[in-house]
Amino acid sequence: MRILAIDHGTVRMGIAISDELKMIAQPLEFIPAEPFSDFIDRLKELLSEYEVELLLIGMPRNMDGSYGDASIKVKEFAGVLKNSTAIPIKTYDERLTSVQANRALTQGRVKKNKKRKNVDAMAAAILLQSYLDSLA
Repeated sequence: MRILAIDHGTVRMGIAISDELKMIAQPLEFIPAEPFSDFIDRLKELLSEYEVELLLIGMPRNMDGSYGDASIKVKEFAGVLKNSTAIPIKTYDERLTSVQANRALTQGRVKKNKKRKNVDAMAAAILLQSYLDSLA
């Protein structure tokens, strides 16, 4: 059983998956956020394919730890997902994951057009790895 992480976005949702031992996260793909029904359909396919036992959703927080406007959207998103699947859902602090993902892709000399496609899944992987490390 694995953990699937989602980096919520208004345009794209980054997806990452853990290994079966829940030690290593890897970027999987991004799914367009709209149309939302297509997102849900693809998510359900991934949940089944990877035998996911937990959905981890990145919760945006301000640098002082408070919640801002973006966190309200993520809470609503998590609520919709709870009605779409029986798999438990947990939110986890995602501060600076997109910054780290952009930095990693830049250091890896990934071209701009490819970086845009990969940054969301990479951010989800950073989020998931942080969560997995917290379990150790």
